[in-house]
Amino acid sequence: MSETEVTTAPRPLLLADGRPAARTWSLDPALKHLNHGSFGAVPLVAQERQELLRVEMERSPVVWFPALPQRIAATRVQLAAFLHVTADDLALVPNASAGASVVYAALSRRRGGEIVVTDHGYGAVTMGAERLARRWGGRVRTARVPLDADEDQAYEAVAAEIGQATDLVVVDQITSATARRMPVERIGAEARRRGIPVLVDGAHAPGLLAAPLADATYDFWVGNLHKWGCAPRGTAALVARGSLRDRLHPLIDSWGAADPYPDRFDQQGTIDATAYLAAPTALDFVDRTWGWPTARRYMNDMADYGAHVIGTAFAELTGTDCRVDVGLPVPGMRLVRLPGGLAASRVEADALRDRVARELGVEAAFTSFGGTGYLRLSAHVYNTSADYEYFAEECVPALGEWARTAREQHRAP
Repeated sequence: MSETEVTTAPRPLLLADGRPAARTWSLDPALKHLNHGSFGAVPLVAQERQELLRVEMERSPVVWFPALPQRIAATRVQLAAFLHVTADDLALVPNASAGASVVYAALSRRRGGEIVVTDHGYGAVTMGAERLARRWGGRVRTARVPLDADEDQAYEAVAAEIGQATDLVVVDQITSATARRMPVERIGAEARRRGIPVLVDGAHAPGLLAAPLADATYDFWVGNLHKWGCAPRGTAALVARGSLRDRLHPLIDSWGAADPYPDRFDQQGTIDATAYLAAPTALDFVDRTWGWPTARRYMNDMADYGAHVIGTAFAELTGTDCRVDVGLPVPGMRLVRLPGGLAASRVEADALRDRVARELGVEAAFTSFGGTGYLRLSAHVYNTSADYEYFAEECVPALGEWARTAREQHRAP
């Protein structure tokens, strides 16, 4: 929950000509889109910019590719300004997981080969940490952080797993499955004090947080610009500071391999880099149309309202309180507890996502943590109160029936 629950529908954001915000996206109007956080959504103006760039690339590839590193370098300057970092610290990568893989490939075992993660970590990034630990002949230590843990409790849970054998700490800035913050500032400072590298997974942070790297202590930070920033998919930032950044190389060696960090990331052979080049168009669109502070406030209020409306509907259906006490809530994302029998595991949560889209016409995120299933709401400027009211009226009864059926099947001999 947020600190102040929004129970009144926020007034929708409009375009300058009075049209709904959703008119500048190509989202299917036959579906309700309540899951911006998974894959984002690209506004039409950024789609059009990327298509123009692709046309340019295909019209003269021999001119395009030699000039591409310089264009990417100029784009990095624009994206670095959005994140409030220096362009010399920022490399562009396809997504946050790719950035984490770059870091894993660069590091070597120095102590005992142990990597500290949390039980809220994004699955793909945690799997990469496990593979690195196997390569080192070490192991992964998992900090167990209760969903309702406050800053002190979350910090202490992670710090307790850091020891003499720790070679790397990996921690989410905003957790994907549980929509909460982790105290990366304090965790990073403690790891720095012990001389241990820190990788901050900020996949959800760009656009959702005004300045996600402002107070963080880290060696490496990765964040997706194609989520809340609405950039074309395949656009993420890898920000590195300190001496270890000189070890970072793209996952594919190319002709820029001898260049310093981050320039060596600007030359990647024949990859389609139009997503990178079109990213500033998406960021500028939100800024010029509403302003990012206004957009963030709206997303937060809309997620709050959605959680209230849907949580109330579930409570009336089941007779139980479906509100979720998240220790460090984040803007724009909320959890609603699902009835028992639904989404008890990640596999079940993904299957429920697919079924709800197929049968109920709603794109929604379902997650699992500690054997409990949740609906994870993640709002953007194109959402309106009607989206969540529809879910409460049409989807909650169906989910209640699906949960009852699942429990009966589980009890059957």
